[in-house]
Amino acid sequence: MFIALWTTRLVLNALGVSDYGIYNIVGGAIGMMGFLNASMASATQRFMNYVEGQGNIEKKKEIFNTSLLIHVIISLIVCLVLIVAGLIFFNGVLNIPQDRLQAAYVVYGCMVVSTMLTVINSPYEAILTSHENMRYYAVIGVLESILKLMVAFACVYSLHDKLIVYGVLMACVPFLTLTIMKIYCHRHYSECVLSPIRYINKETMREMSGFAGWNFFGSMSSLVGNHGNSLIMNHFYGTMLNTALGIAAQISGQLYIFSNYMLKAMAPVITKSEGVGNRAQVLRYANTGCKFSFALLAVFAIPVIIEMPFIQRKWLRIVPEWAVLFAQLQLVRTLIEQLTVSYCTAISAEGHIRMFVLIKSIVNFVPVTCLYILFCMGYSPVYMYVLNISIFGIFLSAVNIYFAHRNCGLRYVDYIKKLLIPVTISFGAAFVLASIPFYLLEEGWGRLVLTLSIGIISYMLLFWFFSMNGDEREIVKSLYNRMNARRWN
Repeated sequence: MFIALWTTRLVLNALGVSDYGIYNIVGGAIGMMGFLNASMASATQRFMNYVEGQGNIEKKKEIFNTSLLIHVIISLIVCLVLIVAGLIFFNGVLNIPQDRLQAAYVVYGCMVVSTMLTVINSPYEAILTSHENMRYYAVIGVLESILKLMVAFACVYSLHDKLIVYGVLMACVPFLTLTIMKIYCHRHYSECVLSPIRYINKETMREMSGFAGWNFFGSMSSLVGNHGNSLIMNHFYGTMLNTALGIAAQISGQLYIFSNYMLKAMAPVITKSEGVGNRAQVLRYANTGCKFSFALLAVFAIPVIIEMPFIQRKWLRIVPEWAVLFAQLQLVRTLIEQLTVSYCTAISAEGHIRMFVLIKSIVNFVPVTCLYILFCMGYSPVYMYVLNISIFGIFLSAVNIYFAHRNCGLRYVDYIKKLLIPVTISFGAAFVLASIPFYLLEEGWGRLVLTLSIGIISYMLLFWFFSMNGDEREIVKSLYNRMNARRWN
């Protein structure tokens, strides 16, 4: 996380505000490939974990080969769609200076290739997650951060067009990490056997194609809905506002790392529980996932939201207009989304996702349409986040809760009493306490340290006493005792 934040500072200063904005709007989807990869992998993971609960190794080989074929087909479709979209975007939609168009073309081409590779490698992501291999994610996460830092230094000292150098090298990073993932899976997991003639089954192909197709449709609509906002922002306000959006996404994404890896660990547990027919355990794990995902983000988000102006000035040196407010609002949106994030895994594990994905996909396009109308009427850029929080945050969270109730048996009263009220009370009280230094002291390092200390400590205590139930506290105590015993042994 800290390497990534340092990398952003180096790249922003090397490229300048305008070129950084161009990269964010044209090649920003490269940065979203991790999201697409995880979303696409969840389809394969669902079937893998379901069979894992039944202990059928041959069936897992069948699922792996079928999934790989499906994702190759999807990657070709994605390539065609992106090429057509590029022809449209570069002819009147994107607001890019004429002298930077060539560099933008190169970055976009790199994005297309990177996207195809990401989709093809999604089954390998599913294999790792289904085996709950968090050690691999730890190692590869550090490696990826170091590679991106090396790319930033290459960009700083390059004598060629820095935007092109950065775009090409950034596209090489996922290619390298995905290649490592593929080699690792074939060496360590018996189900990773490339034998499509032997293991592809028509019935499995039909079942997985439907599930993966709907999952892909949902993933792409979410990507288009989110990235479409950047396109609209660029069309009306130019590349400078895209730089502010990129910085906001970077801060939110780095603070979300802790929650993201926790969710990777929770997903196979939820799906395996569904595979053995234990619906009560599915809901219990989903509730715990939502609660702790929110907590792992909130414990850092509280002080960061309060001290965002000071943090960005010391971090970036060059703070683009709107960057502070955009980053604060992006964190608010991400926090709201965590309150129902694990219910999506539970719904996916249950299997009936067609209507769920269809409704969410339709809703994903609403903010783009509304934002275009608002900007035509002269509304402020901040209304992008008003729409995002209202629709992506609040409304889609309500959709998640409804389908968790309909498909998985979640009781609304349980969600409100056991999760929503305790979590929001803990967050609100900690936020108020952490805000006290902001109003009493002058801006500076001392106030930042005090705000961080009060925010983190107060939230952890409030979460322990008001948000966690007795079983969850016992698990934490047990983990602490085990770590303590290992240290002394």
